[in-house]
Amino acid sequence: VLSPFNFTRRKTGPNDVTFKIAFCGICHSDLHQLRNEWFNSQYPLVPGHELVGTVTEVGTEVKRFAVGDRVGVGCMVRSCHSCDSCEKGLEQYCDKLVFTYNGIDWDGSVTYGGYSSLMVCDQKFIIKVPDSLPFDAAAPLLCAGITVYSPMMYFGMTEKGNRLGVVGLGGLGHMAVKFGKAFGLHVTVISTSPNKEKEAKEILGADDFLISKDGNQMKNATKSLDYIIDTVSADHPFPPLLNLLKVNGKLVVVGIPDKPLQIPALSVIFGRRLVAGSCIGGIKETQEMMDFCAEHNTTWNIETISPVYVTTT
Repeated sequence: VLSPFNFTRRKTGPNDVTFKIAFCGICHSDLHQLRNEWFNSQYPLVPGHELVGTVTEVGTEVKRFAVGDRVGVGCMVRSCHSCDSCEKGLEQYCDKLVFTYNGIDWDGSVTYGGYSSLMVCDQKFIIKVPDSLPFDAAAPLLCAGITVYSPMMYFGMTEKGNRLGVVGLGGLGHMAVKFGKAFGLHVTVISTSPNKEKEAKEILGADDFLISKDGNQMKNATKSLDYIIDTVSADHPFPPLLNLLKVNGKLVVVGIPDKPLQIPALSVIFGRRLVAGSCIGGIKETQEMMDFCAEHNTTWNIETISPVYVTTT
C-alpha cells in the first residue's frame, strides 16, 4: 500500500542537478516492485523511474544544465563509466549500474524514485526535455519510450515501408505503434483483446489488427511481417508469433513474462529468424529519442492523476 513517507535527498554535489518533480509515469515495473514480484524489493520503497521536472540548483561542475531547465531522469542514476558497456554508451548493461529506485547507491543507501517532490542526480544521467514536448506526456518516454525505441534502432527496424507487428497494446505497445508510424512502417497490432482494435486503428494509427487467439487470422497472416516487438509480460506462446515473420524476420522481446520462453528450434531455423531481447537504452540514445519525438511531433496518450488517486489505481 502506498502511503506518505518523509525522507531527505542528498545535498547538491559538484556534478549534481537538483530539480523539482512535476510528473512521474506509472510503470508496470512499479507494480512488480511494490508487490515484490521480482523478489528483490527493499522497504520502504519509493517507486518511479519516469520523472520530469524543473531544475532548481546545479553543482559547480555542471555546464550543460541551468536553473529553470526542463529535465528528466529514467531508470538509472549511476554507472561505473569505465567498463565496455559504459564506454559504448550502453550504461544500462553496466555491472555496477544503480537503478533510480530500489537500487543500492555507492554509499550503501537505497535509492528512492520519482513518486516524490524532489530529485538529485548526477548530471551524466540527466535528460533534457525539449520545450515542444508536453511535460506530462514526456515522462513515460524515459522508460517505456526508450524500451521500444532502442531495439528498433539497433536491429534496424526502421526501414520505411516495411511491416512491424506490435504484440500487446499497453504502455510499451502503444509507443511502439507510434514510433513505427513515425518511421514510416506498416504497423499491425497483435492482441488477445478484440475491443482494442478501435483504439489501435482510430486513435494510434495502426494499419492492421490481429487477434492472437484467432487461429484463422494468424494463419492468414503467415510470413507477413518483417519485425515484431513483443511487449507482453504475461506468459504466451511464441511459435504463432514467429510464424508471422518473413524470412530473416526479427522478433525482439521487451516484456518480462514470469516463465522461461518456449521457442522450438524449427520456428527460427526455417526462415532464419532472429529472436532477441533489449533493455531500455543508454543516456545518449535516450536523449536522441527525446529529440526525435520533438522533431516529429510524436506525443503519447496518457491519463494524468493525482498522487492521492494512485492508491486506488
